[in-house]
Amino acid sequence: MSVRTTYQITGMTCGHCASAVTRELTALPGVKEVEIDLAAGNAAVVSDAVLPLDEVRNAVDEAGYQLAGVDA
Repeated sequence: MSVRTTYQITGMTCGHCASAVTRELTALPGVKEVEIDLAAGNAAVVSDAVLPLDEVRNAVDEAGYQLAGVDA
């Protein structure tokens, strides 16, 4: 069973931003897919299980952006 979670991310404005966030989130264990919506400022993540929020926050920080919230 897969879990889909949408994370609100601030600061993403271009393709490079989307690539950086996608790269960092995809590296997290259990992540199967990442879809970035620049207009909405979010990343939809499909994973094997619910991801620890601290790990997601650290990945987004590593990409140079900020995690602003989570939509289930």
